This record gives sequence, structure tokens and C-alpha cells, in this order.
Amino acid sequence: MSDQNLNTHLFELNNGTIRVLLTNYGAIITSLFVPDKQGKLDDVVLGFDSVEEYKKGNAPYFGCIVGRVVNRIKDGKLSLNGVDYSLAVNNGPNSLHGGNKGFDKVVWDVVGQNSGEQPSITFKYESHDGEEGALIFLYLAFSYTAIKHILMLQLFLQPGYPGDVTVTATYTLNSSKSLRLDMEAVCQNKATPINLAQHTYWNLAGHNSGNVLEHVVQIWGSQITPVDHNSIPTGEFLPVKGTVFDFTSEKKVGSSISGVQGLGYDHNYVLDCGEDKKGLKHAAKVKDPSSSRVLNLWTDAPGMQFYTANYVNGVSGKGGAVYEKHSGLCFETQGFPNAINQPNFPSIIVQPGKKYKHTMLFEFSVE
Repeated sequence: MSDQNLNTHLFELNNGTIRVLLTNYGAIITSLFVPDKQGKLDDVVLGFDSVEEYKKGNAPYFGCIVGRVVNRIKDGKLSLNGVDYSLAVNNGPNSLHGGNKGFDKVVWDVVGQNSGEQPSITFKYESHDGEEGALIFLYLAFSYTAIKHILMLQLFLQPGYPGDVTVTATYTLNSSKSLRLDMEAVCQNKATPINLAQHTYWNLAGHNSGNVLEHVVQIWGSQITPVDHNSIPTGEFLPVKGTVFDFTSEKKVGSSISGVQGLGYDHNYVLDCGEDKKGLKHAAKVKDPSSSRVLNLWTDAPGMQFYTANYVNGVSGKGGAVYEKHSGLCFETQGFPNAINQPNFPSIIVQPGKKYKHTMLFEFSVE
């Protein structure tokens, strides 16, 4: 495994139409340039100018791969094979996106590069048994003759995610107009939850062009998994028809965002009505009217978190840009949030020796 303080670099994939910059810190997409209707290239992802800026912890998961489990786990608790596990809590009462130091905050090894017709790079991370355990505070009472009671505080670490897991992520420019991401993970010795996601913030008008409320979005999901006041799914399925969550046909992001409780969209869609392409479901389409850029997203994951950068507030980004609320859109294909504690959700448990697989295909065009 790479030294976490060294060996972080930027890498480039370029096929003459799309240019992608990535770093092995968090397997992050730092920049992605695609042409508009006049052939002008713009960087359409939010991020920072240097790897060091990501390391400072200022990024709200810009461009990274998150894991071991994306999204929220209720109270940071899970139980597997009769054993209870406590995870680091970093989002109110919940564990979010892997905890305090998820896959987005570690150095991945570079284990493959190809500069041919389909340029690619493969990152690998070895995740160890017990990662992201919770600190438990235990008060111990003692009695003495002179001092009746003394309270002492003992601190110990509760083991976190079970099992050693080998994770790989391969980014490939597999055609002149598409980027493919293949994520795989194998657990070596214990059953464990695995649910990875790619967390790029998209602004197809250009990363520094302001909010995305004029972007037009379509999502191939007829239901969402509604959440409670702590953003944990209730276990129910809510049809989107006739609600502010209905993106089954193209709709401007800003047309109904004011009707969403809270600051904006941050909800998991059940991907259940998209056409199939080589084993991948059509998950989403997003278009920027000003540049005519279009992104179509395909995946084999059952769900997708649609997030409108609600908590981005005055983040100093690339080239002096300042990112504010609604400055980007995230389409995080995933297993359902808190699935480890919801038996009616598709399972995210991977057994020892079995392989977790998750593919995303990003297709760019103009129209």
C-alpha cells in the first residue's frame, strides 16, 4: 500500500476529444474537458488545482470514489453473522461515505496504465479489517475510603468494517465520446458490506459558470427511497409521479427544487425503467442549454443518488472559481443507502472470495 503522505500524482487520459485529469489520491477525477456545440473545450467538473488542496479536507467529496460503503449507515451500526460493528460517525448520528477516512482520503496504488487507442488507468487500494472503527467512551467508577467515588474515562476503539478488501478502479476512455469506470472489490476473509460510488460534481456549462438550475435532467427511476429527518431511508418506496421528484421526462433542475424539503435534491432513485445497453441500465441524462453539452449515464447499480450540491458553500476551487450552493450535480450510482440495515433493500453484503462489481459509463454529446 502506498505511503499516505507520499506518491500522489496527477495523471492524464486523452483521446483527442475528451481529456481527463485524475489523481491516485482518492481515485479522483480532478478535471474533465469535453467540447460544446462549437467545439470549445471546457472543464465540466468541480475540483481543485492541486492534489494538496484535496488533502486539506476542504472538498465535499469532489470527483472521488467513496467507500467502503457510500451514503449513510444509520447510527454507524451494522450486524453481520451475529457480530455487531460500530463505525466512525461523521454525519450527525450517521456514518457517511466510508467514515472519517474513507476511500476518498487515501492514496491508491497505480497498477496499470494504457496509452493506446483506449487510454486507461487502474488504481488499487487495500482496505484492512477493522477500518473506520468507532471510538467508545466508557466511564469507570472506583470507590476509596477518603474519596468516595472517582470517575475515570477509558477510551477504546471498536473494530470497524470487517475483513480485508482489495479494491480496484479502472477509468477508460473507451470511445471518442465516452468514459467508462469499472470498480471491483474482493473480500479476503470475512463477509462485509461493499457499496462504492463515483462522486463527481458536474456542471456542463463549465465548472466556473455558476449554478446548474437551468440544466435539464431526466432520471430513469419511477421511485425514490424516502428518508427520515436524519436522511436515513424509511424502508418504503415512494412513486415519483406527480411529485417534485419526478424526472421521468426532461425537466429543469430549478423548476421544482424549491418544493423539496431541505436545501435541494439529495435522494436515492430506484433505477427501474431504463433501456439496457450491454448489461448497463440508462440511469440519467443531463443537458446544459447554454453549451448544448449532454451527458448520458449508464450503470449496473440498482440505485442512484441525485444530489444538487446543497452543502457547497463558498468553496475556493480551480482557477480562482468559488463554488456555491447548486454549483454542480452529482449522479452517484449505488446500492441503496443503509441497505445493510434494511432487509427489503438489495443486499450489499459480499462474501469472502466473491467479487463486487460496479460499472458506470459516461457518454458525452451535443444536441
